[in-house]
Amino acid sequence: MKSAIIALPVLLCTASASARAAGFIEDSKATISLRNMYYNSDYRSPNSYPKQNEWGQGFRLDFQSGYTPGTVGFGVDALGLLGIRLDGGGKSGTNNSSRNPSPNAGAGNLFPVDSDNKAVSDFGNVGLTGKVKISKTEAKVGTLLPKLPVVVSNDGRLLPQTYTGGQITSKELDGLILIAGQLKSAKGRASTDDDPLSMSGARFGADTNKFYYGGADYQLSKNLLGQYYYGQLQDFYAQHFLGVIHDMSLPVGTLKTELRYWYSISDGKNSSASGRADGYLASGYYGTSAGVPINRGEVDNRTWSASLTYGIGGSAITAAYQKVNGDSNFPFINQGDVYRGSSGAGTYLITERQLTNFSRSGESTVYGQYNYDFAALGVPGLSAGVTYLNGNNIRSANGSLSEWERDIALSYVIQSGPIKGLSINLRNAMLRSDVAGNVDQNRLIFNYAIALF
Repeated sequence: MKSAIIALPVLLCTASASARAAGFIEDSKATISLRNMYYNSDYRSPNSYPKQNEWGQGFRLDFQSGYTPGTVGFGVDALGLLGIRLDGGGKSGTNNSSRNPSPNAGAGNLFPVDSDNKAVSDFGNVGLTGKVKISKTEAKVGTLLPKLPVVVSNDGRLLPQTYTGGQITSKELDGLILIAGQLKSAKGRASTDDDPLSMSGARFGADTNKFYYGGADYQLSKNLLGQYYYGQLQDFYAQHFLGVIHDMSLPVGTLKTELRYWYSISDGKNSSASGRADGYLASGYYGTSAGVPINRGEVDNRTWSASLTYGIGGSAITAAYQKVNGDSNFPFINQGDVYRGSSGAGTYLITERQLTNFSRSGESTVYGQYNYDFAALGVPGLSAGVTYLNGNNIRSANGSLSEWERDIALSYVIQSGPIKGLSINLRNAMLRSDVAGNVDQNRLIFNYAIALF
């Protein structure tokens, strides 16, 4: 990976020099995506920070070049991100103001904050990615937005979370996709800082610049997909993932079955008492022995889930169950507990929802969802859904705790006219948690993509 990173300037220069070659320009494409988001949260608290209102406009420019001709093709991608504050609601940390800081002190949900804890007027960054392709194998070095079972770029705000690193993807064999890579840093969705990698529970300064990952998706048959992935956040954890997705046509309707399993153990400094004393910790509940925590902060987790989705007409009904076993919470890259403004990492958990992800030590979650596509009634573009999750058996010093979340989503995509493709999304969520507290939240989101060429 180091050699790949060192080679990036050479790769970019080669691609630039060949920019006039057939394929590089002809196969290039660029899209600008606009996202307008209004974000309203009521933390149901009569105390310091009961409410938060933020409104902003996001711009995302995606450029993807083609490849230069020849056995080895070179190219370059570019990602430009800009967020503009339309209303930040005041100053973070001001009692009874309309703007509440996020769970990370001094950090906003849509915007970074300045030294005076006020939301900035605008923020953004530019990312470049060099790429090389041989046959059906592609290598990329630079800005990445992975969406894999062991690492997920979060796109739940104005701008997406981005990573810096390298990745190789091979599709040489029919039905088989092989992926391997290394990440060294990340920019939070409300941050312009390129921060090292860490996880929830770690102390400031306990981080790493090495996350190794790899895996495969194999189409075992037309209707059956098998997955295996491995992720290692150096000095924190090593994680194995197994997944199965099966689709079946029934005499009436369809049935989708999905199974997911993660096995996670400590790695490097997190494996030793001295390393954990230095801050390489995981969050969770570890019990006590004579008043002294047992291996407090060591990664120890096994999480599995199963879901069934039955579809008929415009309806899709999902029933699911997830269980988190072990002393630690489900581990994933999340430098938000360490670096200001970097919160908001995503996971591949089926319980990853608008307000929480039900990933605490011991937690058992029952999940039900109903979605309807109104195209079945002659109204294409309109869809709605409601989800309810109930988590119990959360381990804590105060005994077994619980939480629940209810989400409602309504979406419409304009089907014709000058703004064809504009999507309007309304999301309402309610969380009641013995651990995270109570939140009522509304989001109004407009998305519109314009193909430049």
